[in-house]
Amino acid sequence: MSLPPQDTPTRHDQHGRYPRAESVGDFAHNLAVVNERIAAACRKAGRDTASVRLLPVSKTIDEARIRLAYQAGCRMLGENKVQEAHHKWEAMADLGDLRWSVIGHLQTNKAKLVARFASEFQALDSLRLAETLDRRLQLEGRPLDVFVQVNTSEEDSKYGLSPADVPAFIKAMPQFSALRVRGLMTLALFSAETERVRACFVRLRELQQRLRQDAPDGIGLDELSMGMSGDFEIAIEEGATVVRVGQAIFGARALPDSHYWPGLPTQD
Repeated sequence: MSLPPQDTPTRHDQHGRYPRAESVGDFAHNLAVVNERIAAACRKAGRDTASVRLLPVSKTIDEARIRLAYQAGCRMLGENKVQEAHHKWEAMADLGDLRWSVIGHLQTNKAKLVARFASEFQALDSLRLAETLDRRLQLEGRPLDVFVQVNTSEEDSKYGLSPADVPAFIKAMPQFSALRVRGLMTLALFSAETERVRACFVRLRELQQRLRQDAPDGIGLDELSMGMSGDFEIAIEEGATVVRVGQAIFGARALPDSHYWPGLPTQD
C-alpha cells in the first residue's frame, strides 16, 4: 500500500452537527456521501474501495428509523449496548437478513445475549470473556466472528488490551473453538490533532503486521476495525478494513456518547 500524504484533517468539529435522517431518501443520501468519502480515502491511499466495509452504528436510534435505514440498504448495524441490540434484534426479526455487530464493552454476565443473536463482536478484551462467550456459543451450536479490542491510545478511560498484552492473548485464542478471530479493533484519541489520531491507527496496523508473522493456525488477522465519522479517512489511509460510522449516517444523537462509551469523551 502506498503511503498517503500526511495532511488529512479530522472532522471532529462536525460532531453533534450532522442533520438527523428522517426518511429513506435522507438515509440514501447520507450513505452515498459516506461511501464517496470512503472511496476518496481509498483513492488517496492507493487502495481498492472494496477492501473497506462500512458498518453503520445505530446506537440510540429507534426501530422506526432503523427500518428506514434498512430500506436505504443497511444490512448490518453496530450497537454498543448488548441489551439494546438484543431488544432491536427481537423487534425486527421480520427483517431476516438484518445482522448485528456488538461493538461496545461486554460484561461476562451478558455474554449469553451476544451468543444468542450477534453476527459479530468487536470488543473482545479478556480471556475470561472469551471463555464465557465460547461456552455460551457451544450451547447455541454456532460460531461468532470476533475482533480483539486494543487500547492503542493507552488511556485509562478506555477498554481494550494494552498492545503489549495482545501477542499472548492471540496465542491463547485457539482453545476457544467457537470464536473466529478476524482481526483487531481500536478507538483512536478524540482529538483535532491529526497526527495524534493517526498514531493510534498506525500502532494497530503495525501490531497486526507483527502478529501475522507467527499467528496460530486458524486465527485470522486480516481485519482492522478503526475509524468513525470524524476520522475514518485517516483510518483508511492507515489500513482500516472496517469503519464504524454513526452520526454521518443517522445524524446527531439526542444522548451524548458518554452514555454509550462510559468514561470516554464524546465520540461516534
